[in-house]
Amino acid sequence: MTIFDEIKASFRHGTMLTRLIYINIGIFLAISVLYVIFRLFTPGATLADLKGVFHQNVMQYLMLPANPVKLITRPWTLITYMFAHQNVLHILFNLLWLFWFGKIFLQYLTEKQLLSTYLLGGLAGAVFYLLLLNLMPWLSDYLQPSMLGASAAVMAIVIAISFYVPDFTIYLLFLGPVKLKYIAIFCIALDILMIASYNAGGHIAHLGGALYGYIFIRQYRKGRDIGKWLSNFLDDLVTIFRPRRSLNISFKRKSRPLTDTEYIQRKASDQKEIDRILDKIAQSGYDNLTRKEKETLFRMSKRK
Repeated sequence: MTIFDEIKASFRHGTMLTRLIYINIGIFLAISVLYVIFRLFTPGATLADLKGVFHQNVMQYLMLPANPVKLITRPWTLITYMFAHQNVLHILFNLLWLFWFGKIFLQYLTEKQLLSTYLLGGLAGAVFYLLLLNLMPWLSDYLQPSMLGASAAVMAIVIAISFYVPDFTIYLLFLGPVKLKYIAIFCIALDILMIASYNAGGHIAHLGGALYGYIFIRQYRKGRDIGKWLSNFLDDLVTIFRPRRSLNISFKRKSRPLTDTEYIQRKASDQKEIDRILDKIAQSGYDNLTRKEKETLFRMSKRK
C-alpha cells in the first residue's frame, strides 16, 4: 500500500477530527504549491509584488472580506476562510489546538457535533468580524480588510468542551495540571485584551466562535442540540451525491423432489461409488485416494 493509499484510507475510515485536520492541511499544501508556481512564472518580481499578485489572483477568493459588497459576490468565503491559512506557524498552532481539544471533545460528544461546532463556530466568528467592522468603522485602524484561518472554528470547540467538562485536567509544560475552565477563561480574556492589537479582526472572530461554543453547550445541557439542523443537512447532502449501489437480485430455482425411482437409482449409484472407493483403500491404502474421492467418502459418510 502506497503512502497515498494509506492517507486515503485514514481519511475514509478516520474520525471527523482526522478529516478536518486533513482538509486543512490539504488546502494549505494546495495554496503553497500555487504560490511556488506564481514564484516560478513571475521572474524579477520583488517579494512584496509577488505577494500582491498572489493575493489578487488566489487568496482574495478564499479569505473573508470585510466589505459586504465583496462578500455578496464571494459568499463561499464564509466557509473557505476557516480552512485556509497564511503560513506554517498559523496552521500549526490552529491544528495543534484542534487536535488536543478535539480529542477531548470526542470523548464526550459525537463526531457530527464536532463538525457542526467547527462550522457554526467559524460562521459565528465571521459574523462578529463583519458586524464590528461595519457597525464600528472607527475600529478599521485595528482590523484587517479580510480574514482567514481556522481560529474561530477551533475556539468554538475549545470553549464548548471546556464548559461541558470544566474540571477535566490536562498537563501543560512548565505549568503542570490545569483544568479546562481556566484555559477557557484565559483564552477569552486574552482575546478581549488583544482587540486593540494589529490582528484585532482575528481576536474578534475568536470571541464569536467562543460565544457559539458556550451557547451550544448551554442549550445541549437543556436537551437541545442547536447544531443538529446542520448535521441533518450535511447528511442529506451526502446522500444525494453518494452513488447508489445497484441491486443485483438473483432467483434460485427450487429443485423438484425426486421420484421414488430416481431416489432408488441415486442411492444405487452412490453405493456403487462407495464400494469402488473402499476397494481402492483395501488395495492401496487411504493415502492413495484422490482429493475428490476423499471428499466423496466424507460426504457419503455424513448421509449415513
